[in-house]
Amino acid sequence: MSTLPRGATVRRDAGLHGYERALHRVGLAPVAGVDEAGRGACAGPLVAAAAILPAGKRGVVPGLADSKLLTPIRRERCYHEVVERATAWSVVVLPAASCDERGMHVANVEALRRALARLSVRPAYVLTDGFGVDGLGVPGLSVWKGDRVTACIAAASVIAKVTRDRIMTDLHARFPAYGFDVHKGYVTRAHEQSLAAHGPCAEHRRRFVNVRTAQREPVGGERR
Repeated sequence: MSTLPRGATVRRDAGLHGYERALHRVGLAPVAGVDEAGRGACAGPLVAAAAILPAGKRGVVPGLADSKLLTPIRRERCYHEVVERATAWSVVVLPAASCDERGMHVANVEALRRALARLSVRPAYVLTDGFGVDGLGVPGLSVWKGDRVTACIAAASVIAKVTRDRIMTDLHARFPAYGFDVHKGYVTRAHEQSLAAHGPCAEHRRRFVNVRTAQREPVGGERR
């Protein structure tokens, strides 16, 4: 579905909860948001999350915003508020090997579907960030920059991002040469330098060109 149901309109000044309120007015509740973290990273898992926020004041999470716009400290605070207030929430982790096997888009869609299926409360409507997801079993809408304009998607983005950041920090203890605790597996200059010096580890995604290049062209001799 590419448009809101008949009768559900969202004013420009409706705020972060505008979509949910509009859907509630036409009898579509509860509303779930789904989002992912790590799609653009060349190392580490893909993490998807789904969240349903309650109507009214309890569903208004202090400081809630797109997870990418929050500092790590503010994200952690939001995370605790979201999981405490949410009617239901879930998280799914797909390892790097699964991302390579399926391809990023297919893995992404699968993770979003699985996160939604794991919710303990069945939603009446689903909001997704950026692109539509088929096969959800309920009607839905893709919202451009949804994690910035829709509360339930923002909540899902916070859950996914915090979960993934914690995983990447744990992976740093296993693979300290790559600095996963700093760049979280995304492509940075420091990460590229580590790849060139050490080659990829088991957590790197072989579908990424920079990872394949580092595997073929090591610095200082043959890769072992």
